[in-house]
Amino acid sequence: MKLRKLKKSKAQQQRNAAPAVASVVLIEELVPEPIAPVAELVAPVEVAPVEPVLEAAVVEPRGEPSAESVYQAAAERAEIVEAMYRAAVARGEAAEAREKAAAERAEIANSRDRAAAERDSIANTRDRAAVERIQVASPRPVAAGDDPSTEPDEAALEKARLEAELQRAHLDALTGAFRREMGRLALRNEIDRARRSDGNFVIAFVDVDGLKGVNDRDGHAAGDHVLRMLVATMRANLRSYDPIVRFGGDEFICGISSIDPGEVQHRIDVIDQSLRSATGVGITAGLASLTSNESLEELTARADAALLEAKRSRTE
Repeated sequence: MKLRKLKKSKAQQQRNAAPAVASVVLIEELVPEPIAPVAELVAPVEVAPVEPVLEAAVVEPRGEPSAESVYQAAAERAEIVEAMYRAAVARGEAAEAREKAAAERAEIANSRDRAAAERDSIANTRDRAAVERIQVASPRPVAAGDDPSTEPDEAALEKARLEAELQRAHLDALTGAFRREMGRLALRNEIDRARRSDGNFVIAFVDVDGLKGVNDRDGHAAGDHVLRMLVATMRANLRSYDPIVRFGGDEFICGISSIDPGEVQHRIDVIDQSLRSATGVGITAGLASLTSNESLEELTARADAALLEAKRSRTE
């Protein structure tokens, strides 16, 4: 019984192995040569090295700015505000400097006016004294014992002498230009005459360049020589009836009527060149033309402002 079961089991194994043997035979017929390993069939591929990424791009959700962008925008706004503040500070400093310069100019003008007023007061006192002397020297009744033939002649000579003295009292002793008070009267008369004619009238405000340096280097006698030469040069290049006024120190005013401002500037340039040739010192001038209903003081102030601007442009 056991032998029969053993034989039956072997026969069953042979039947099961037959399909497998048949499959091996079929594969061997289809593939006569052995297949090479996959690693030998595939050629090696060179892969380029990948550069390291310096910064990873961070994608933020739309509509929600990052903290870095918010900080950068705030920093930019802070820089703008700081620049605006610096500009405002600079404007404030410039305005303060302009106000200080204007105050200094006003103080200089006030000092100059006070000095001129003192000189005018002294000149007026001399004028009154001269007038009194003229009145005393007027012809008087002939007293008993006087020689009537000589009395009128002596009185006339004395009157002429005192009139000359009165005239000199209105002139600057150093330069021969009008003193300030008498000069104002002469300038007003020229303005009235200009308004009755063509209306052309120009004030030239003249200042000597570097007179203090001349005084410090060569003495006040050299500075006085420069002032005398300036007035003489102005008289040589202006008309006899154009008033020249010593406004104060090394500043002079002259009034020129019925001449175009361009011609006035040309004459001022000639005066400047002539004075430089004679003394080595030049002048700076500011011009202002008369307008309707303008006073002498307003016209003089505009000429003074033009002089300051001319000096400022030379130093820049």
